[in-house]
Amino acid sequence: MIGVDLAKNVFQLHGATMTGEVKFRKKLARGQFLRFMAGYEPALVVMEACGSAHYWFRELVKLGHEVKLIAPQYVRPFVKRQKNDAADAEAIVIAARQPEMRFVSPKTADQQARAILFRARERIVRQRTELMNALRAVLYEYGQVVPLGIGRVDRIEAIIEDVQIDLPQLVRDECRDLLVQIYEKTTKIEEKTKRLTELSRQSDNARRLQTMPGVGPMIALAVEAFAPAMENFRCGRDFAAWLGLVPRQFSSGGKERLGRASKAGQADIRRLIIIGAMTRVRWASVKPPMKGSWLARMITRKPRMLVAIALANKMARKIWAMLVKKEDYRNTTLAVAT
Repeated sequence: MIGVDLAKNVFQLHGATMTGEVKFRKKLARGQFLRFMAGYEPALVVMEACGSAHYWFRELVKLGHEVKLIAPQYVRPFVKRQKNDAADAEAIVIAARQPEMRFVSPKTADQQARAILFRARERIVRQRTELMNALRAVLYEYGQVVPLGIGRVDRIEAIIEDVQIDLPQLVRDECRDLLVQIYEKTTKIEEKTKRLTELSRQSDNARRLQTMPGVGPMIALAVEAFAPAMENFRCGRDFAAWLGLVPRQFSSGGKERLGRASKAGQADIRRLIIIGAMTRVRWASVKPPMKGSWLARMITRKPRMLVAIALANKMARKIWAMLVKKEDYRNTTLAVAT
């Protein structure tokens, strides 16, 4: 077994037998690493799932090695005293030898490409939000209060162009410049959204997921880009737990204590599924769900946000079932009613 502590330029290797006997410790430059592994006999190579780990996974597999990725938080408890590259590489080997250890599923190059496109869109959305907040702050200094939301951009433009409102010319020019930047960001967001929608039509799994109410192209592409194969999870609850949609446990002495949602999982998918669930909850106030259904009972008893979290948990379990069984969404409520 070879533990590899990855870095930009210097790679620390720790070679040991499966019983823990140390064979070698090496520090290699980036160019030397691949040559060394190409000349080494096939071995079990373990790395932390960090930046560039999936790339090195694919390269080492080509050389005939068996490669596993391990989450950094599972390695940290095995670092002895002082932290350095050699101690990290040794800790990776010790952690990987634990029989109950969980490993990270590697991503393909296509998965990473879709994740990069998805994150690029998210980054531009954040930049546009920052520009909108800056514009609202400027107008607030002159007594103009504008509510939150990109939908208020037309109202902001009307305020800037209104000669009746006392705004210095310098402020008007600055606000127009911010508006131009916001429109540019909006155009880029629409282009990337269109690209993601086209990608979702090309994938059978993405098309299948969109048959579920509350799941659109963004959620479908996020599941494809960030989630491992559903076969890695024993059941739908395991997938929901991986997303951080299950209650955090504080159980002891045989007494179960459940808290808020753990949020200890993939944040992109979790956030989008909660948004999709909240959309369904809000729609339920316009068009009430079937009387006696789970959603109808929950809405009458619980706050809307809590209902949305619980619904997101159910949606995650159904996503797992749909992908494992290769089936489209089936509305069980309608099936029972008929």
